[in-house]
Amino acid sequence: MQTLAENLTSQAISPTLEKLILTLANTSKEISHAVRHGALAGVLGATEQENVQGETQKKLDIITNDMLKDALKADGTVRGIASEEEDYVVEADANGEFLVCFDPLDGSSNIDINSLVGTIFSVLPAPAGELTEKSFLQAGRKQVAAGYVLYGPSTMLALTTGQGVQLFTLNPETNEFLLTNGAMAISKDTGEFAINMSNQRFWEAPMQTYISDLLLGKIGPREKSFNMRWIAAMVGDVHRVLCRGGIFTYPTDNKNPEKPYKLRLMYEANPMAFLVEQAGGKASTGYETIMDIQPTEIHQRVAVILGSANEVDMCLEYHQVDYSEEPAL
Repeated sequence: MQTLAENLTSQAISPTLEKLILTLANTSKEISHAVRHGALAGVLGATEQENVQGETQKKLDIITNDMLKDALKADGTVRGIASEEEDYVVEADANGEFLVCFDPLDGSSNIDINSLVGTIFSVLPAPAGELTEKSFLQAGRKQVAAGYVLYGPSTMLALTTGQGVQLFTLNPETNEFLLTNGAMAISKDTGEFAINMSNQRFWEAPMQTYISDLLLGKIGPREKSFNMRWIAAMVGDVHRVLCRGGIFTYPTDNKNPEKPYKLRLMYEANPMAFLVEQAGGKASTGYETIMDIQPTEIHQRVAVILGSANEVDMCLEYHQVDYSEEPAL
């Protein structure tokens, strides 16, 4: 089996990008070690702090954020860093070629119940000039690499540099990431969907109708039975989609009118959309393609609908219907 380093060399990417990806991978090994030790290392539970999103931070959120931040600042290839856990962008090396956006521990609410968590990252080219928040405000199409590390029964790295999606598994004996799937592909059709059903009453009419039709199964307009899955960690749900197809969505809702969207564009939606598109799937907000969005701020949130191409298209058809018109009597 190819190691991660051997695979990156075969992709003929730049030495600096290869170095950066290896730094991210090596840091994820340390994070995996911290996650595995859990309560034994005293890293579980919540702090008294909130992040910029207004969410209570877990101890491991802070620990993993610092691990990644320190490693990237020392790497020499990184100009600046943006993290879900940082209020502002962080300067790294003035000569760095890249910007890195990351969610250090996606699904951290799962930590205390020993369920799936992961690290999501996105790599952008660093523009010339002074480092500011504006430096990061690039559409997802500008990404040169993206991926996630899933900390589960096995620690797995899904990676794209724009040449398809490769999946690597961490060998616990050698501590090396080994290639276990050289070309991940999402099936065009699916019978699985992932959504937080507890928010159903808050969704827009298109998503209400779409999900209702899925739940009707064979007796509904889709004439097909669907199963629902929900891990409550985007990294886990997207991993399932990459492995066996499906549609994952965290749609617009009106539960809190000031926060109609849940997922972050720069740290979650863009890198996952890059992976999904490279594996043959699609990723949209319901109204526009995620990777074509021009960001307006680093902590921007968006609605997300991604996965099997034909099913995403079907969901988007519902979003083209005008539900404001009263039905004819």
